Amino acid sequence: MDHAADAHRTDLMTITRYVLNEQSKHPESRGDFTILLSHIVLGCKFVCSAVNKAGLAKLIGLAGETNVQGEEQKKLDVLSNEVFIKALVSSGRTCILVSEEDEEATFVEPSKRGKYCVVFDPLDGSSNIDCGVSIGTIFGIYALNDGDEPKLEDVLQPGKNMVAAGYCMYGSSCTLVVSTGAGVNGFTLDPSLGEFILTHPNIKIPKKGKIYSVNEGNATNWDGPTAKYVEKCKFPTDGSPAKSLRYIGSMVADVHRTLLYGGIFLYPADKKSPNGKLRVLYEVFPMSFLMEQAGGQAFTGKQRVRFLDFPNINRLGLFNRFVLQALDLVPKKIHDRSPIFLGSYDDVEEIKALYAAEEQK
Repeated sequence: MDHAADAHRTDLMTITRYVLNEQSKHPESRGDFTILLSHIVLGCKFVCSAVNKAGLAKLIGLAGETNVQGEEQKKLDVLSNEVFIKALVSSGRTCILVSEEDEEATFVEPSKRGKYCVVFDPLDGSSNIDCGVSIGTIFGIYALNDGDEPKLEDVLQPGKNMVAAGYCMYGSSCTLVVSTGAGVNGFTLDPSLGEFILTHPNIKIPKKGKIYSVNEGNATNWDGPTAKYVEKCKFPTDGSPAKSLRYIGSMVADVHRTLLYGGIFLYPADKKSPNGKLRVLYEVFPMSFLMEQAGGQAFTGKQRVRFLDFPNINRLGLFNRFVLQALDLVPKKIHDRSPIFLGSYDDVEEIKALYAAEEQK
């Protein structure tokens, strides 16, 4: 037995210790958020275990139902949804839960109610389950005023109001990436300890990347700015090297790589999906929150709202044009969709400029 190695482990930062340290910075805190996050972590551990033995336990394959999105549910989808619903309710700190798999929001019974709303995709990328590609859980957390009776409208807030967001990726390792509004940190599950250990402290996305990530199979249906941007990635005219295409088809895996290596992840609107395909509350918002906390950007490409968010606006002379940052969106329904462009700051600026030029026409 390597006692030196064991002694070294005691210096490692676990997610529990990290959250307690963050809590100590807020004297008014009662520990509610710490308890909630510990239940989310427990759900991630449970799903990770189920994913690892899915083939043996016959958890892969279809469950014979479709979810609210019209997608066929996998057995692991159903299990993961049940795990997170039970974990979140039993925390005693939640009041409203919104899951991709459930048509209606879940209102927690008064005796187990707390002040937090949690929106989540229990198992993103489920079409990749059968072939062993990385899949994951995405979540976002809102806080409501104590004492207020929860209403569905309480969760239909812009993403900038989130108090925390994160994802857990189940792949070659189990990685939990989380932000409580003060930067982004990544934790990796050590199976021998059953603990998430801080392995990626204070993640900062490179200002510009060498990778673009998009489903080029939809290219025939893209709008002009998206097509021009991808063309520029492949055939740059400024003498810079072409970008590499990397697309897994599992949002958690594609965004995780983008966060660590830089570049841009694109899921634009197109002729088939004019409102985009990714869901606002539990896909677009949490990932956009993480990107902005890591120094990147997230942009919808559709609406125009704020002037100050576009540093290049004067250079382009587009004084009457405004750009909507992803986290400014206000969803009208819990399963609303939106296009999204997120990643390195400079890369997102480029596609913003293309959309602005299109507007000018």
